[in-house]
Amino acid sequence: MAARKKIVVLTGAGISAESGIATFRDANGLWEGYDVMDVASPEGWRRNPELVLNFYNERRKKAHQVKPNLGHLALAKLEEKYEVIIITQNVDDLHERAGSTNVVHLHGKLFESRSTVDENLVYPMDGWELKMGDLCEKGSQLRPNIVWFGEMVPMMETAVEEAQEADAFMVVGTSLLVYPAAGLIDYVPRGVPVFVIDPNLPAVAKRSNLHLIAEKASIGVPRAKTQLEKELENK
Repeated sequence: MAARKKIVVLTGAGISAESGIATFRDANGLWEGYDVMDVASPEGWRRNPELVLNFYNERRKKAHQVKPNLGHLALAKLEEKYEVIIITQNVDDLHERAGSTNVVHLHGKLFESRSTVDENLVYPMDGWELKMGDLCEKGSQLRPNIVWFGEMVPMMETAVEEAQEADAFMVVGTSLLVYPAAGLIDYVPRGVPVFVIDPNLPAVAKRSNLHLIAEKASIGVPRAKTQLEKELENK
């Protein structure tokens, strides 16, 4: 039996925005009214850890109230026929809740905490609240398990390997301006179909078999799915 074709998908803030989760930052460098460096950097954490904890508590509370949209659901449905790897820049769990089973979170996970003395000590979170005084097993304050500005992106190597093995590649809801994630498209083998889906299409270097769909995820992903299935069946 032939191995299932592999579809690799890079998703960004746009797909979550359709579900009601605010995009990471606006033109003023703000995230939900906060300076991103105050709530998404090691320096911000050292200055005011309580502010950072409260900020992510609010994000978790909001994430509990939203649902996956048709874009998330269409990506999950691809698993019925293909091996699908979701590489996401988003920290929410909407892909998992939609049914995707192989999700690589480049920038961490909103519903996890981790130790401030040992980054390998990671804990799932059932609720939305993480407080000062919540400690890891080594007695250190817990912080959000989020990759902040100035920190390494530990899953990047895995993401590159997946992109290199893709039989098809999709980019959904991202400006392709945030590196290193934006560079993943450069690792996709030549000739492999690439679909870029966003209402404001990012600049993408010309390549063969490139499909640009200027739509939001809930419309563009189902459209790309239909076209992608035809292409892969003809290979």
